[in-house]
Amino acid sequence: MQLNFKNGKFRIMQVSDPQDLQFVRPTMIRMLNAAYDSLKPDLIVLTGDNILGNHLCDARIGSKLVIKDKEGEAEAMRIAIDKLVSPIEERKIPFGMIYGNHDDRNRLTKEEQADFYRAYSCNLGLDDEESGDVATYNIPIYSEDGEKIKFNIWMMDSAWHDKEEDKCYELVKPQAIEWYKNKSKKLKEENGGEPVPSLMFQHIPMLETVELIEECAEGTPGSVKGPDNKYFKLKDGVKGVMGEYPCMVSEKTGQLEAMKECGDIKAVVFGHDHTNCFEGVVDGINFVQTACASFRCYGTKNKGVRIFDIDEATGNYETKFYNFHDLCGGGLYNELCYIWDADDMVKQKAGLIAGCAAGAIGIGVAIAKLLKK
Repeated sequence: MQLNFKNGKFRIMQVSDPQDLQFVRPTMIRMLNAAYDSLKPDLIVLTGDNILGNHLCDARIGSKLVIKDKEGEAEAMRIAIDKLVSPIEERKIPFGMIYGNHDDRNRLTKEEQADFYRAYSCNLGLDDEESGDVATYNIPIYSEDGEKIKFNIWMMDSAWHDKEEDKCYELVKPQAIEWYKNKSKKLKEENGGEPVPSLMFQHIPMLETVELIEECAEGTPGSVKGPDNKYFKLKDGVKGVMGEYPCMVSEKTGQLEAMKECGDIKAVVFGHDHTNCFEGVVDGINFVQTACASFRCYGTKNKGVRIFDIDEATGNYETKFYNFHDLCGGGLYNELCYIWDADDMVKQKAGLIAGCAAGAIGIGVAIAKLLKK
């Protein structure tokens, strides 16, 4: 499937950390459907923790293990992926995906999981044998006439679960960096010696993200608690919000140096940190952090999707984050749906239940009094 610019524009939607199960939260799906229908992306990128892979065997309520074998876990995974991907497939929107730190924390390998995504006709990628990882690949975007690659999307795997060690590793492998450098050089040669402007997506933020934050006094507006009980905030000039100290890859593997050497990266885009949603510049490269879409896992009211609008003539982009209320509207109904479905609204949910119970008791008392008359 070839992607092309249309009237000089191309729109990419990033969905990060939907992180749900086969019992998907309906409010997240409603939010994503609203995003697909109102924002009309040309490409959707699912940037990791697409499923909550380490809880597929749990009961619907509670954490009791009810699935005991690989076959049952595979079926739960297939259903969880289908709940996320089938609305995209129904709309015939091309999509690509990468893994996060939760996707393969189970009995299935990444290759086996990739087959579930490959089953959809709108799936792109997952097919570069030279990259070293099934979810490390690129997606070219061609000119409107289809003759020339005008933009490129790098999809980089940054986390994997070692089944034997039962340990999650979080970094971009050196082999993937070398693959990127070689592929970028090839694209440059095919483009008359000019780098092909690109976005790079990966789940885990790079260590250089710390260049966007600074230590501050406790109580400083916008500050969060970090290592050694110190407090940090975004530096001046960094746009957005930081809801938690960045959780980054475990080590540097030459990625930033490679991007600077290749000269093609307009921005590197991350997920992983559910409450972080900001953008800043490190060594001339834009770093973009996108908040989660998940209603099952922790977060804030700022759950949603990010849009990148690419200009064919310049290779530049504009980006904007849309949250649940932007997409689904305000009002009591949506507020109640949000409270009921979002795990981070536990206190509000408890208050809602208590209020309904108190109201029911009050109605019962009133009816009893009327019956006595």
